[in-house]
Amino acid sequence: MRMRKMKKTILMIEGRREGYSPNQIDTTMTIGKLREYIEYLDDDTLVMLKNDNGYTYGSITESSFEEEYVEDEEDE
Repeated sequence: MRMRKMKKTILMIEGRREGYSPNQIDTTMTIGKLREYIEYLDDDTLVMLKNDNGYTYGSITESSFEEEYVEDEEDE
């Protein structure tokens, strides 16, 4: 009897290098938008980083997260 391979879903996050500090990034997704975007995915969907157009990949674990606080730029 031949075994069928099951397909698994992987959510790939493409890394982009856009600046040298968080204040140089004009637009990025909020946690609310991220939750909204991924709400259709199953809980066992894997999440990975995709770098260099798929040349390399990376994992995301609990130790991958870090909160950082930056000053908002004031409007003049």
